This record gives sequence, structure tokens and C-alpha cells, in this order.
Amino acid sequence: MQDNHLSRHAQQVMTVTQGKSHLQGPGSDPSIARSWLRCLEDYHLDPSLTMAPTVLEHGRVLESRERLQQVLHIAGTEMTSLHQQLSGAGHAVLLTDARGVILNCVTAPAERKIFERAGLWLGADWSEACEGTNGIGTCLVERQSLTIHQDEHFRGRHTGLTCSASPVFDPHGELLAVLDVSSARHDVSRQSQFHTMALVNLSAKMIESCYFLRYFDNQWLLRFHLQAESVGLFSEGLLAFDGEGRISAVNQSALNLLGHIRGGLLGKPVEAFFDCSLDELLGRASINASASWPLRTRDGRNLFALLRGQSRSVAAPLVKSPVAPQQPRPAGICLGDTSLQEDFRKSLRVFERDVPLLINGETGSGKEAFAKAVHNASQRCEKAFVALNCAAIPESLIESELFGYRGGSFTGARKEGMRGKLQQADGGTLFLDEIGDMPLALQTRLLRVLEDRQVVPIGGEPEAVDVRIISATHRNLLGRVQDGSFREDLYYRLNGLEVALPALRERSDKSQLLDFLLAEEAGSDAVLIEEPARQALLGFAWPGNVRQLRNVLRTLAALCDGGRIGLADLPAMIRQALPQTDIAPAPSEHPLEDAERLALLNALEQTRWHMTHTAEQLGVSRNTLYRKLRKHGLSRSL
Repeated sequence: MQDNHLSRHAQQVMTVTQGKSHLQGPGSDPSIARSWLRCLEDYHLDPSLTMAPTVLEHGRVLESRERLQQVLHIAGTEMTSLHQQLSGAGHAVLLTDARGVILNCVTAPAERKIFERAGLWLGADWSEACEGTNGIGTCLVERQSLTIHQDEHFRGRHTGLTCSASPVFDPHGELLAVLDVSSARHDVSRQSQFHTMALVNLSAKMIESCYFLRYFDNQWLLRFHLQAESVGLFSEGLLAFDGEGRISAVNQSALNLLGHIRGGLLGKPVEAFFDCSLDELLGRASINASASWPLRTRDGRNLFALLRGQSRSVAAPLVKSPVAPQQPRPAGICLGDTSLQEDFRKSLRVFERDVPLLINGETGSGKEAFAKAVHNASQRCEKAFVALNCAAIPESLIESELFGYRGGSFTGARKEGMRGKLQQADGGTLFLDEIGDMPLALQTRLLRVLEDRQVVPIGGEPEAVDVRIISATHRNLLGRVQDGSFREDLYYRLNGLEVALPALRERSDKSQLLDFLLAEEAGSDAVLIEEPARQALLGFAWPGNVRQLRNVLRTLAALCDGGRIGLADLPAMIRQALPQTDIAPAPSEHPLEDAERLALLNALEQTRWHMTHTAEQLGVSRNTLYRKLRKHGLSRSL
């Protein structure tokens, strides 16, 4: 049966590439036929071969991850969010490097084996030259977003997959990575990939924008758009320039808005393209950094812009946690809730006595912020606070991340070796987030470190370490002990004091927290929330907890005009919300359609319902967009 399918698929590939037939239906994208031809003529691949993808050696995967360390850190949150939006639809979210090697994979634990059997696992090489036509590899060659649906794959082995991929470019326009969503379900139609592709595109743009902002943290950054309300959103143009006004980099949106090619901008004075002097431009940064202002280009284009000033110091690598402030105090956290105050007081007291803390709470409830505040207020505040997310790092790499390795200890290892998180936290605090996802084998090694106060790097000798441990999880850790997936002795070793953080909806200090977070996000700008908007924010359910609230306030502060936030400024999801309850909604019977509707709403909200911009953002025609709006009953009155 399988042999017959492979034979038929190989025959179809040959007839199409020989010009005897054409791909039929919505999948008749000419890029697929071009890719099939490359596979035969350039790579000399056989569509009927059933070998699994090539997997790189462990050391080479580590090297690749180290090269893209900042991108992986930025993309991790976005990938998790993307997977949650596609929840229930059987998807894996993947990030590869510019060669097509998978460096991170987010999927449901129950589905992990399915994707591993399909060849979608850490270190697998999905370049077109190795695996033929596929979402990742063909996206790299074509340098554009695309979907490869089932039989559109070159190799018959992969025809059970549907993959939607989008390129991620660095600030210089070079391919940096590919973000891909793959499904191994056979009942997935190509038409259903509309919403998936839209979400992947949005997420890839978010990663690009965040990377650009962090990459040029020590330079002036001009953010602009045709519409004032779109400044600060991911569709904005970004232009970085140095202290002398020379342009260092621009993103693709900036090139489109300015009507220039990259080479015509780089190294040129910024005032050569905008109708103002450098001094006038820089003066804008001190007036109101959160309010956009009109900016005219030399060729008469009218834009709106924000200018972000230079950071006083170059940003530290994104994966390293900052050293705590010198003054011991609970910085960076709001403790208006009386039960939270008491939990913090007890936590600090036992932490100073070297009693491990175990923090439990929903995703986004502030577990890391709480742990960092305990560290900051402790006697160890001048030493390092180092965080490791056990769920965000692939299982095959977590050992070297945690324990480090000696140079030359395995093929591909760096000559100088690498200090693990335990060594980096020596004298300070190690925060182990999502500890429930740590593999059993490493649980044993961690327990030994806690007992012996020594760490043994891979290929190295024992080293003494002085580390305080704070762990966190959103899982029922005792339940994992009972089902055998978590060591009982390690559980009791880590659970010196268990702290249950309340969800945002359960906190008594929501109003105080709202003001606290807004002050942090607005900086020196005075921003007032009008009472109707405040009540809407306080009444919202906030399924993403404090993290979601902070993200919303950050956007509101960036887009605030006149220093006031009104009800009309709030995101549609808050304005349209009915009175919320603490009862969790029933799972949807149509997760794919719900995700498509969510993608449409997200894009419409970003563009303020501008149909042309929304269609461009989603990569579809206006006719397709209107058809989707009718299908989901969406109209401007919502």
C-alpha cells in the first residue's frame, strides 16, 4: 500500500517536471514546480526514497543554537503563543537556522513522538537539497512565505505533512531563520492553511521587529508608518542611525514606506531622506517619546514617527539575567495584595536560610518576577540571578545548558568549553522555570548537585558551587511524582517552601498593579487612564495574567496621544468582552476555524480595519479577505 503510494507520487513528480502535466487546484503555485525541478536537476534527489532526515551531531547543534542565541530567546515566547493559538489542531511550531536545521520545536507532549517519526525533531536538516520540496527548505530558497501541502512535497515520505513557513530576516536583509508550523494530520485541507499561514507571518514579523529593536539598542531608532496608530506595531518601518546621523540599518517595511532600496540608504545621513535637520529630529526624543508626530520625507511622503533614544549602555545578551541591584529591596514587583505580601515575607525569610522555594502559578502570573524580587531583596542581591526555562530548551541540549561542558568533550564542542547555568549562578541564585518538564535523567544529576554542592561539566572534573535554587511550575508537580515522571526525592528537596501565586483575576491589588505596570512601561511620560478604560481593564479576565496585561499597557503607552488612554484606545478583545466569569470556557469544536477568525481579528486590530493593509499583512487578496470576513460574520461594527 505504502509502496504503491510512493510509486504514484514519484510518477506524478516526473510527469509534472517533464511538462506532461501540471499541478492542479489551489496548490498550483509555480514555486512548487520550480522546486521539484531543482530537486531532480540540481540536487539529484529520488522522490521515492524513504530515509529519515539527516540529523546533525550534538556539538554542531549546540554551535548553531549559540550563534542564534538572541533569536531563540526572542522567538521562544512567540512560538509558545503561536502554538497556544493553534491549540487542539495537532501542530508543531519549529524554528530553523538559515540552513534549514531545526533548533527549537514546540508541540504538545502527547504529539511529540508523532512529529519525531515524521522527522521533525531537533537537529534535523530540512534544507531543500536534503529533503526536497518542503515548507522550511523551499521557503529558504524562495525567500518568501509559502505552504507545502501533503502531495506537494517532493519526497513521498513527507506527503502526510502540511507545512506553512515564513522567513525571518535580520536587520541587514539577510535570511536569519525560518518559522514553520507543521501538521501531520491527514484531514488537513490546503484551504484551512489560510489562518495558519496568517498567524505564522504575523509571528515571524514580530520576531524580526523585536530582534531589530534589541540589536540596535545602543543607537537612535526611528519608527514610522503612514498611519499614526500603526507606529509601534509590527508593520511599522524601523530605521537605526548612529550618533552622527548615519543610517545603520532599515527593515523591509521602512524600504517600502520610503521607496528606496537598502543600498541607497545605508551609510547615508538620515536628514538626506527626511525634511528636517538632525538636531530637529533628535529634539523630538526629548519632547514626548510616546506620542507620534508628523514627519515628511524629502520626496513629499507624509508619515508619522516616534524616535527612541540611544541606550546608555549596550544591552547585555538577551539570554543572561541581569545582576540584581545593590540595594536589597523587592524591586520590579507590585505587592499590594496582602496574601502576596505575606508570601513574599515568608519566602525571603526561608531563602536567607538556604531553604529552596517552589513557586506554583498559571502561565504569565509573574513567577520569575517574584523569584527575582526575592533574590534582589536577599543578601545575594549583588550576585547573579540566572534563569533557565526547562520547557523552552530541547531535551538533548538541556544537560549542556545546565551543567556546561569542557572544551573538546564531544564532537563539535567549542575549544574553550562552556560554563553551564549552575556555574554562572555561583554565589547567586538559579531560577529553574517549568521544572516539571526537566527530563528524568537530569533530575538525578540535579539532585546530586544539590546534595554534594558540586557540579560536573560534561567531560570535566567536579567543581564546587554555591547556589540557591528557586523553582517554578504551572503543573501539578505532586501529580507528576505520582505518575513517575518526576523524582519524589527531588520534589521534596526543591519544595522547602511552596508558594502559590494567584492568577491576575484573583488578586486584590489589580488597580495598584495596573498603575505600577503602566508607570514602568510609560517611563518618564505622564500617562493617565480614563475611568471607563480603567474599569474595562480591571474587569477583563486576562487569561494571560500579568504578562498579558503588561504587553497591552506597553502598546497603549507607546501609542498614547496627549497623555490619556480612553476606552476607544483599548484593544478590541477588551472592548468587546462580555462580563467575565472564573468558569473556563468549553473547548471549541472547531479549533481551526476559531484560529482563522482570531488571525483575522488580530490583523484587523493591528491595521485599524484598513482592508488593503490587512490583506497585505495576511498575504492574501482583498477579495479573499472579504470572503473570509463574510464567512466569520465579521464587520466594522463589532
